[in-house]
Amino acid sequence: AALNPWDVMLCVSGTAIACENALVVAIICYSPALRTPMFVLVGSLATADLLAGLGLILNFVFQYVIRSETVSLLTVGFLVASFTASVSSLLAITVDRYLSLYNALTYYSERTVLCIHTMLAGAWGVSLCLGLLPVLGWNCLHDRAACSVVRPLTKSNVTLLSASFFLIFLIMLHLYIEICKIVCRHAHQIALQQHFLTASHYVATKKGVSTLAIILGTFGASWLPFAIYCVVGDPDYPSVYTYATLLPATYNSMINPIIYAYRNQEIQRSMWVLFCGCFQAKVSFRSRSPSDV
Repeated sequence: AALNPWDVMLCVSGTAIACENALVVAIICYSPALRTPMFVLVGSLATADLLAGLGLILNFVFQYVIRSETVSLLTVGFLVASFTASVSSLLAITVDRYLSLYNALTYYSERTVLCIHTMLAGAWGVSLCLGLLPVLGWNCLHDRAACSVVRPLTKSNVTLLSASFFLIFLIMLHLYIEICKIVCRHAHQIALQQHFLTASHYVATKKGVSTLAIILGTFGASWLPFAIYCVVGDPDYPSVYTYATLLPATYNSMINPIIYAYRNQEIQRSMWVLFCGCFQAKVSFRSRSPSDV
């Protein structure tokens, strides 16, 4: 079959995603110091995005090399599970940031570690279940009328996935609004103690709120078009509409390592150690908490 340029673009996107996130996973596994709950969450996100990138590559290979309905179902289920785990990990990171600010005094306790591990177990468990649904029979291979804009998923299946995304997006929006309130309240308390709000505090507060807006805006801009199209789209529409909304959604997995990993100074230090085998003592690094954005 002739190569579809959109499929090539998805494969290229998957390759970039896999390479970026494989580096993050290697750094976290290589560095024993990166075992805090925050880096466990970042590792979960990187692992999910790595699997999503590999899934895009496998989908391209099997689509043009091994044409099989069974393999197609397995690949689609793998992609659904991976991207769902990625979005769920983003929600877990948001909850972690909120807890680090709301319960700052008790955050570094075993209870927090248990809570985070429970969140991750639930996120990956739900993602695996959603990925298995098309493999276990919730597909439209034998009923073309039930197909959605993402074959071989059914309309009811993509509606469930879209509804889950909208719910996660609303929860993240609410939590980030609460985080902004806490940050502004902390700045106000500092101003009361010092009788004025210094320029550095104002700049730090503005930067934090702006960064939160960029994080949520990037997530929404990547996934909302595809989630909305899955609900309102019709399988008879040209496939270019599906590709045009799906491709930006994959970019979120490409941007995640930059936002959540490479900006972190502990990971930057581990990269120096991993690639250079040494650490320049003259470069100063500060350990960051989950509330640092």
